[in-house]
Amino acid sequence: MTYDNLFGAPPPELAESALDSRQFSPTCPGAEDLAAVAPGSLANLAMLAPPGAIERRSAIALALRALATGAPFLVMAPKDKGGGRIAKELAELACPCQESSKRHHRICAANAQGDIAAIEAAIHAGAPRFSESLGLWTQPGVFSWDRIDPGSAFLIRHLPEFSGRGADFGCGFGLIAHRILGSPRVKSLLMVDIDRRAIELCARNVDDPRVAILWADVRALSLGPFDFIAMNPPFHEAGRETKELGRSFIASAAANLRPGGQCWLVANRHLPYEAALEQTFRSVAPIAAEGGYKVIEAIK
Repeated sequence: MTYDNLFGAPPPELAESALDSRQFSPTCPGAEDLAAVAPGSLANLAMLAPPGAIERRSAIALALRALATGAPFLVMAPKDKGGGRIAKELAELACPCQESSKRHHRICAANAQGDIAAIEAAIHAGAPRFSESLGLWTQPGVFSWDRIDPGSAFLIRHLPEFSGRGADFGCGFGLIAHRILGSPRVKSLLMVDIDRRAIELCARNVDDPRVAILWADVRALSLGPFDFIAMNPPFHEAGRETKELGRSFIASAAANLRPGGQCWLVANRHLPYEAALEQTFRSVAPIAAEGGYKVIEAIK
């Protein structure tokens, strides 16, 4: 069958979708929010389930709440990214399924139904919550949602006192922004993330009139020129390591900085970003290296 509603990007050879299908993934800028859909209003849905256990169960529960009773519901994930647990998670929500395997994915086909109390409990478990340990609002599924990422912490330790107009690329729930905004010489800060949930958390976590928050893909951004950009570039996409994602962040930083503007980034030591930086920046300098991480300053 052809699915009119999608969550994420199920491989087209595993789930055929309409050209005008509605998208509900929080990591697709412009997508609709599945939590805001009227219960029982969707006629079908195909989902590439996220890898995180709490996030995945919550997404499945949100879909079951949004789907009409008996509506076709197709859920899949790579076998090593949670696919082997989907059938059990559907069963825990009282939604039986037919399970199959194809192209390294586990695929569960169901007709939407479920236990309302179990569905609401799974949704609640994946909702935003205030973390006493972080002192910030966070949510399962957002990058490093339940702990301070050591790479970000390392970058924060070494960032200079910025001035002028800047951006935080891949801002997450706002950890790095707090350090940047500690400088009174910062005139404005654009916080950008591809995850709608991160953007909504930033609206709660960062209360500063100098801040603007944008739900967008950094790789397609053209809003400069900025005086500085700080970032902890992701290097996983769809659960797989990829160096190209970080290189794309670097290219976007170069395109959005003014001549002489600064790019400060942190990366795992094994990621070979220096060559990409040297291709697009006038000066590239290592600032610090420790515990598997490195901080680099690049001047355009």
